[in-house]
Amino acid sequence: MDLSTTYLGLNIKSPIVPSAGPLSEDIGNIRQMEDAGAGAVVLYSLFEEQIDHESLEFNYRTNIHSESFAEATTYFPDTFEYKFGPENYLEHISKVKASVDIPVIASLNGKSVGNWIKYAKLIEEAGADAIELNIYFLATDINQKSEELEKKYVHIVRRVSSEVKIPVAVKMHPFFSSVTHIAKEFSEAGAQGLVLFNRFYQPDMDLEKLEVIPNVILSTPMAMRLPLRWIGILYGRVSADLAATSGIYTEEDVIKMIMAGANVTQMLSAILKFGIGHIAEVITRLKLWMEKNEYDSLYQMRGSMSYKNVADPSSYERANYIKMLHSYK
Repeated sequence: MDLSTTYLGLNIKSPIVPSAGPLSEDIGNIRQMEDAGAGAVVLYSLFEEQIDHESLEFNYRTNIHSESFAEATTYFPDTFEYKFGPENYLEHISKVKASVDIPVIASLNGKSVGNWIKYAKLIEEAGADAIELNIYFLATDINQKSEELEKKYVHIVRRVSSEVKIPVAVKMHPFFSSVTHIAKEFSEAGAQGLVLFNRFYQPDMDLEKLEVIPNVILSTPMAMRLPLRWIGILYGRVSADLAATSGIYTEEDVIKMIMAGANVTQMLSAILKFGIGHIAEVITRLKLWMEKNEYDSLYQMRGSMSYKNVADPSSYERANYIKMLHSYK
């Protein structure tokens, strides 16, 4: 049974790729993921704020006036407490590469070009096999036009892609007015892969303290419907490889995404909920399903249920919306 696939020009032994998250902070966890059958791993993200924080900290430490007192450090701007800084991230990449045989994909999370170019190059030098750009720019300016924002996204992708030799993927969000067009733009700007979709974490409120607070909620299986639709629509229409993420829990989820056109399926919430051993369980059930249904490889099923290959393409469009509303009993 051949579970191998290709993604970003890399040979991947299975379609299950743990996505960026806290588990990849520990090399032991990554080794377990490899042993369980993961085809590659996306490391936890290096955030633009971490890079900026390190620059500010360096500037502060090297420009303290001799007449300053220790108590004056309270004037330094408040910053997040980051467990791993940029230098630690680069070192972590090198150590992971020396410890596992599967491809290692670094993750850069930010909103502007900034220091991304510099660190994209350093990530490449550290040995990463690819870079996943997680562009998170929240448009709060009421006067900023959507096309201006999209140009900003494409500019970041083009700049980073042109500065490194390793492949670059873009972790997209689903809130563009035309997902298909921006996907084409990213692909033409140099992105060799598109990850559908980034799930922005929304704020919550503490009604006792009357504060806006972060609140992380794991994705649910229902979340896979959104990337399923758009991967099915994009398959064969953009040159970039497609990765599915959000709500991937079972072997059936993996199969559906591959049939829609995905090269790989990224999984995190299921691993956090059920443990790293869940990867092996999904792979075992995936093999059984393929054997039962007489599939010898993933290549046989990839894209077979995509927009371009299904008998009724309207199933991916508005007509499906109407059918669903009338199908509920």
